[in-house]
Amino acid sequence: MKALIIGIVIIAAAVFTILPPERTGFGLGWGSDILAFLRGGLPVAAIVIGLIAAFIGVADMKDRAEAKKEEAGGGE
Repeated sequence: MKALIIGIVIIAAAVFTILPPERTGFGLGWGSDILAFLRGGLPVAAIVIGLIAAFIGVADMKDRAEAKKEEAGGGE
């Protein structure tokens, strides 16, 4: 229950920071700053995710090759 309340409070605070005060009468108007952060952060995140996927792919290929060697060797 505590986690649910904390989650709702955090979501409300995030929405408050995004809302433009000119239109709503309250809020911090950080919407454009958040979008700029996302535009800068998404390519970096994509590179990191791509590197992780490549490392997992290489490890998977090595595991398959090792499994084939064990099958061909008769398990000796």
